[in-house]
Amino acid sequence: MKNDSRVDQFIAQLPLYQQDFARQVRRILHEADSEVEETIKWTNMPYFVLEGNICALKTAKNHLAIFLYDGGIVLDPEHIITGGFDNKTSRQISLYEHDILNEKAFLIMVRQIIKNNRAGGWRKLKKEL
Repeated sequence: MKNDSRVDQFIAQLPLYQQDFARQVRRILHEADSEVEETIKWTNMPYFVLEGNICALKTAKNHLAIFLYDGGIVLDPEHIITGGFDNKTSRQISLYEHDILNEKAFLIMVRQIIKNNRAGGWRKLKKEL
């Protein structure tokens, strides 16, 4: 796992509970595939990529948001997605201070997004559905 120091800086400025979630998400993403890369896009948002976007982290006043770039084609049998249901390019998981991220479900979703990216991305796959 190769960490991007800019992502370290992003995490360091978060409230403690958001830092914990960000580190947890980061660990799971690198566990999902050793080729996952970190970067900063749009001047300050951490993105995790592998042959396309996997997810991005964004802070809000009272939660950490994980934007999953799945185009609505990744299944969510554990119902961990909390928003973005009408969005064509992403879904969102909002994590509030006392929430618990379902790591197993998140790992499965991330691996599917990576698989979709390697197959040409959600746009190509959605056309084939």
